[in-house]
Amino acid sequence: MTRVLATIASCLLLAGCASTPVVHEDHDPEVNFDSLSSYAWREEPQTHSPLVRQRLVAAIDAQLQGKGWRKVAEDEAGTVLAVHVATHEEQTIDTFYSDPAWGGWSWYGVQGPRGGYASTRVTTYTIGTLVIDMFDTRTQRAIWRATAEGSVPETPEKINAAIDATIPRMFVNFPPRRTD
Repeated sequence: MTRVLATIASCLLLAGCASTPVVHEDHDPEVNFDSLSSYAWREEPQTHSPLVRQRLVAAIDAQLQGKGWRKVAEDEAGTVLAVHVATHEEQTIDTFYSDPAWGGWSWYGVQGPRGGYASTRVTTYTIGTLVIDMFDTRTQRAIWRATAEGSVPETPEKINAAIDATIPRMFVNFPPRRTD
């Protein structure tokens, strides 16, 4: 019984870790972000829900404006944003064994399992990837990128909570500092 509880606890712990999006950032080290402070939207994220799109745009705007950047018309902006969302399905297969009563080795050869049963469960879930790209309007080169990838929650409340938790993590090190 203790072994079963330990297995269940381990699965729950791993499931909790898997739901936290993995965030990565990258930037052009030659760019002096101190000279940039304005942005415009070139491409908003295309999602199945216009409400999710609005929340993503608002969360990204809040992060940039919280860093002192201001949103302006595209022809006045120092940078433009292109944000993309992609999803795909993945599956996990879990097999649990009950009381296999393994015979093990004996003088008469290896004894196979006696009794017990196995149950297999297939779980399908959605993985989402959010990509935020920033381009310099003068040079039209990519200067910054942040990505987040993780399980997509199933309810609107959990999706909103994921947006609120993930977007700030994507901007933790923004704007990047030059290392001259």
